[in-house]
Amino acid sequence: MIPAPVVEKHSSGVWLVRDDHISGGTKRCFADKLIKGHEEVVYASPVYGGAQIAIAHAARENGARATIFCAKRGKPHPRTLEAHAAGAKIVQVPHGYLSNIKAKAKAYCAKTGAYMLPFGLDCDLANQAIADRARLAQAQIPDRINQVWCVGGSGVLCRGLQSGLRADSFHVVQIGRQLKPEDVQNAKVYVSKQDFADDAKHPPPFPSCSNYDAKAWTFITEHKQGTALFWNVMQ
Repeated sequence: MIPAPVVEKHSSGVWLVRDDHISGGTKRCFADKLIKGHEEVVYASPVYGGAQIAIAHAARENGARATIFCAKRGKPHPRTLEAHAAGAKIVQVPHGYLSNIKAKAKAYCAKTGAYMLPFGLDCDLANQAIADRARLAQAQIPDRINQVWCVGGSGVLCRGLQSGLRADSFHVVQIGRQLKPEDVQNAKVYVSKQDFADDAKHPPPFPSCSNYDAKAWTFITEHKQGTALFWNVMQ
């Protein structure tokens, strides 16, 4: 069982959803359902991404094998090592552009019959699970929410939050790939000038993924108006 979201009010006045308390973060709230029934699941992952960790934990809990394809490095990234420690098999791909990693993962699935998970775990089931979790979080907040903030790689979190939360506006900080309007629906997009590989220059004063969620804090402190909620996916 994935615990209910931890919600707390930061000294800045921003409400925080602290999914960094969960091994694998927010994606654990639906990764188990995606994996259940498969003997082996495969994911093509940026080395900095958190989905690989959620998948590894979910696969172990459901008696499945998880195989993570990622770019080859001289020393594996700590998040890849965390996924490996949780039981995932790691396949490092030389010349590791994400398109090449995806192609290698797809070829592996065609050969073995393993199930390839979608990028960002982006699917209808994910949207519904995030929306359900968002409603649980909102029930803990007495104030009317004026702004909801999150980061976006695939956009699945942003869309799920819009499905589940009642708020005046939604704001997403783009990390990595360029987000399309359909990825984020009605959210306003802010583009981080830092590369995905870089750690946040001005991280928040609580555990937050240095390559991902932490980069939103600068935008929140600069553009926050009224009651703001920040969805912190993982540490």
